Amino acid sequence: MVGDEPGSWPVAESTDLHRDHWVLALRADRITAPSGGDPFRRLVVELPGAVMILAVDAEDRVVVLRQYRHPVGARLVELPAGLLDVAGEDPEDAARRELREEAGLAAEHWEHLLTVYPSPGISSETHAIYLATGLSEVGRGDFVVEHEEAEMSVERVPFDDLVDAVLDGRVRDAPLAVGLLAYQVRRARE
Repeated sequence: MVGDEPGSWPVAESTDLHRDHWVLALRADRITAPSGGDPFRRLVVELPGAVMILAVDAEDRVVVLRQYRHPVGARLVELPAGLLDVAGEDPEDAARRELREEAGLAAEHWEHLLTVYPSPGISSETHAIYLATGLSEVGRGDFVVEHEEAEMSVERVPFDDLVDAVLDGRVRDAPLAVGLLAYQVRRARE
């Protein structure tokens, strides 16, 4: 059966290059292959992981956000999402919180679609993607929007239109593409 194999290579040395009070850290590890040889350097970005929510309404529309992302210099179409930055918080609970905070919605039904490593060559971060259905408006509660989130908009896009936008390259956010296409495959198999 195909599957990833757990295991780690020996770390000869680890040096923090950046670490502060925020969620991101960068370290340089010197690792050795199991077959031996000289240690070699690998950079590791430490992030706590994140949740993304594929929220689909009764009219088969997907709730998306348009949010500015400075590293890519664009306002991207994305799923509601957030970091797993509350100690001990269950990922599904984090997804429920993020859907409320970012889109002002609650969902009656929740299902874990999949969890992926978005960039395993440089980070152990995971993205847990959830399907949320049975949507209702609840407001954002006491969540205060600031920075990029203050300029963010919430929209509902027909599922098939969003699939087309991903496949023709108009929408390039990886978690959105992964979650959307995974759900499309699941629906086709049912």
